[in-house]
Amino acid sequence: MNKQLQALIFDCDGVLVDTERDGHRVAFNQAFAKKGLNIEWDVQLYGDLLKIAGGKERMRHYFNAHQWPDNITDKDDYIKELHQLKTDCFMKIIESSQLPLRPGVARLVDEAIADDITLAVCSTSNERAVTLVVECLLGPERRTHFAAIFAGDVVSKKKPDPEIYNLAAHKLNLEPTQCIVVEDSRNGFLAAQAAGMHCIVTTNGYTEHEDFSHADLVVSELGDPPEIQVTIETLKKIIAGG
Repeated sequence: MNKQLQALIFDCDGVLVDTERDGHRVAFNQAFAKKGLNIEWDVQLYGDLLKIAGGKERMRHYFNAHQWPDNITDKDDYIKELHQLKTDCFMKIIESSQLPLRPGVARLVDEAIADDITLAVCSTSNERAVTLVVECLLGPERRTHFAAIFAGDVVSKKKPDPEIYNLAAHKLNLEPTQCIVVEDSRNGFLAAQAAGMHCIVTTNGYTEHEDFSHADLVVSELGDPPEIQVTIETLKKIIAGG
């Protein structure tokens, strides 16, 4: 029996929309300012921090490496509160439609819908923020075709651990070898690979020099006409040859 493409699973940040530099980084800095912290993550520093998956984990890593703010009695509560503030800032950025979808995303989603292929999102980012990206930028009609959005603290281990992709396969009754994940980072690629799923990578300025030597396909973007780079037919060929 020929292998068939069963599901297309997207990461969110850096895949659906180029949120890291001009979205999340800006929101972190806005949250720091609101809390009266003399902290600003510039583009280069944030690129280094992206090696740590998850916003709360990223802040904890930064404070441990530098210095925690004064008069904190519970570090877990402080991180949680600060991350909630950051999420509110980020959602305002998304709601303002300042950040467009990456090229080719809407087209590829529409092709998947037309071909009755299961769609899902697996992201380590806050669930509210990820859902808002899908609803505001892909639109409410496309949102109805996504079987699930797995995000935030739905799993205990962040990428590169495969837990979130294993959860998606279990909850949606998917065969991992017939799923294709779209990622933008090595951590995400390693998570998909460890879950037994195929993975294509759409690089960005932060990830273009990472090692994706074992990915099924590496492109700078999914592409739109007239320079279409990745189509559903492309993905079907990857599954069939895998």
